[in-house]
Amino acid sequence: MKVSEIMVDPVRIEKSEDISHALDLMEKYDTRRLMVTSRGTLRGILTMRNIARVLGTSRKPGLSASSLHVATAVSDAYTEISPEADMESAISALQQQRGILFAMDGDKILGWITPNEVLRTQTVFGFAAEYMNKPVTAAPGDRVVHVRRMMMDQDIGRLPVVEDYQLVGIITEKDIAKAMRAIRDLVPANQQDTRIKSLLTADIMNRGVKTVYTNSNIVEVVNLMLKHGYGGIPVLNLDGDLVGFITRRDIVGKMSASG
Repeated sequence: MKVSEIMVDPVRIEKSEDISHALDLMEKYDTRRLMVTSRGTLRGILTMRNIARVLGTSRKPGLSASSLHVATAVSDAYTEISPEADMESAISALQQQRGILFAMDGDKILGWITPNEVLRTQTVFGFAAEYMNKPVTAAPGDRVVHVRRMMMDQDIGRLPVVEDYQLVGIITEKDIAKAMRAIRDLVPANQQDTRIKSLLTADIMNRGVKTVYTNSNIVEVVNLMLKHGYGGIPVLNLDGDLVGFITRRDIVGKMSASG
């Protein structure tokens, strides 16, 4: 199988557009990233994580999401690849670069590949315990600014929320971006910093968390991710304790390691 057989058309946005419009596009197309162009030329990608970073910073206080340009949050976390490349090469590049792949013909953008396209088309084997990593967690009382910093520092997009050793929710970069957008759009400029600093994980986390078990078949885990658009899923042991976390990239990484 070649890159050309699984690539999809990216959702595009001009770098001169505003972040509010970018978030609306992400919501409309149920995606966490957009391709950024300037007059049709590839300039990078815009991720939900970078939006959360920009909206949460105090460098541009008082500015609404509609006043901040996409250009302030563009990332170069992508790799160009030939549409004729095989999937083994694509999976390896996707894992090593920690970004996404653009299938290019010269300067022409033909499509892109994200972990989703790999998971939709490649066969995986084994159980959740073989793919999971030790979970990095948050608590309901943690300040969102600290959780956001943890996500940035460790390059992760979501954290299980634990209270009294029990899983009670999950907080994602999308939750943070939406909360920061609301504060910037609705709260007076002189109150925004205080409001952001007082925001707690419990205020914005999702409480209905779907989980899998250590002995869950990895195919079931992948299907759950694709069906609900999850970037990661908590893993419980048979006693119901949180023991791991699986992301899409964990699974792609295992494919690369075994390839």
